[in-house]
Amino acid sequence: MILLTTNITSELSKYLSIHNHDKLFVLTDTVTHEKCLPLLHEALKGYNYTSITIKDGDIHKNIDQVSTVWNVLSTHGASRNSLLISVGGGMVTDLGGFAGATFKRGLHNLYIPTTLMASVDAAIGGKTGVNHNGLKNEIGAFYQPECVMIDSRFLKTLDRENMLSGYAELIKHGLISNKKSFYEILNFDIKQPDIETLNRLVGVSVSIKAYFVEQDPTEKGIRKALNFGHTIGHAIESLSFSVNRPLLHGLAVAAGMICELYLSYKVCNMPVEILREVTNFIKAHYPLFYFNCNEYETIYEMMTHDKKNENDRILFSLLGDIGDVRINQEVSKILVLESFDFYREN
Repeated sequence: MILLTTNITSELSKYLSIHNHDKLFVLTDTVTHEKCLPLLHEALKGYNYTSITIKDGDIHKNIDQVSTVWNVLSTHGASRNSLLISVGGGMVTDLGGFAGATFKRGLHNLYIPTTLMASVDAAIGGKTGVNHNGLKNEIGAFYQPECVMIDSRFLKTLDRENMLSGYAELIKHGLISNKKSFYEILNFDIKQPDIETLNRLVGVSVSIKAYFVEQDPTEKGIRKALNFGHTIGHAIESLSFSVNRPLLHGLAVAAGMICELYLSYKVCNMPVEILREVTNFIKAHYPLFYFNCNEYETIYEMMTHDKKNENDRILFSLLGDIGDVRINQEVSKILVLESFDFYREN
């Protein structure tokens, strides 16, 4: 169940009152513990909940912090009938979801995303996981939360970088859906965002992702459309951490989308106008992540670890047009490296 609300206190109170969980746990990171948990105080008042706080930042999205959550759950007697509420961005919902999925083989999860990225992507769809061995989400499981509560008030606190990061996923959802949604998203004033309009676009974006998830819950087929921009984007994100210039997930995906739009143009005859429009939008609003040709092989090698690869083949989800998704596309290494040139030079 996904709830879009402007009154998280009322919705959370209602949810807790009608569900009989034996114990209640609230997971935050150090930032959301300070800035977001107070907004939930009224709803949680009267419940004897246990607070769990982990370090913030994707660099800490690892099995050690999952173990921290497991230890608290175990020490405080959590059972399969306990509820874990994860309050935060994608790092918190991914990690909390994985901890909840694996503790006693699964307890009840509820997500309250506090960033645009988590609201339209990370908290939707049931993917959980942590980074491992320098690779994004290498360890994880499919495990649907019982409920996701999205409250627009949290979006008002976002800095520009986090707003842009989440907005990359809206652009992707527009590209894989239809021209009306795509151009509405591309024409939105991201520099001076109107929160009311953004809330509506979040609802549209959530419905697009939910559609693909419902069609293919465990990503055997069409759900791979949601991977557009991510095969290269995840590799660039991994590189950014390895060279100590960490990128937010959506900023890396934005770079990946430029590369994969180029591949779509070359492999699937996607109209060049779409390539130009999206490239121009991203280049106008997003910071360029610099990498040189000596790092091409490193990025390519990181792509070989993508979870959607098959039989040692790197497979892409590409576009023939807006809404025309071509999954499982194999692309020559020469073209992939060419797309890196395109990103750096255009």
